[in-house]
Amino acid sequence: MAKESTPSLVQAGSLEALRAAVLAPARQGSLPPVHLWNPPFCGDIDMRIARDGTWFYAGTPIGRPALVKLFASILRLDDDGMMLVTPVEKVRLVVEDAPFLAVEMAVQEGEHPVLSFRTNVDDWVTVDAGHPLRFQQGASGGLKPYVHIRDGLEALVKRAVFIELADRGETRNVDGLAMFGVESSRVFFPMAEASSLEGLS
Repeated sequence: MAKESTPSLVQAGSLEALRAAVLAPARQGSLPPVHLWNPPFCGDIDMRIARDGTWFYAGTPIGRPALVKLFASILRLDDDGMMLVTPVEKVRLVVEDAPFLAVEMAVQEGEHPVLSFRTNVDDWVTVDAGHPLRFQQGASGGLKPYVHIRDGLEALVKRAVFIELADRGETRNVDGLAMFGVESSRVFFPMAEASSLEGLS
């Protein structure tokens, strides 16, 4: 009987073995269809995405951007946690905040501006009804902005980019409340009540 030709994600002892396991189902130039795969859960893997977006394997930072992009392409958010998924197995990793960071913002100006963000793995996403911005209270009382990337996966907007975003803010009436927020793709995304603007600084 022929044995499986690619290593298990759990049993792989090195980044190169992990890379081989991920490359088998991946297609160059496109994201693997992880939403269509239903493999068994094979346990936890010693991989972590830190709050600052750094990926760690076995306690060591993964210093190769191409490898991080490869692993990021098979991320999926399931009910029981963040997973790396292939057609034959899925394993759980630790994500301290969001799996991605939004590191750059581009603006298409006009009567109805369109905002786009680049992530730390060089994906671009346009902010719209399907890829909304959301704002959450941080532990220190300030706002933490997130943008939806795909299938429940979000990027935390870096502070410098958030400052650019907040500079575009305006106040609008939302359900009877004066709300400060931003518009993109004809959708208004409220950040906070206009009376609490000082909390954004």
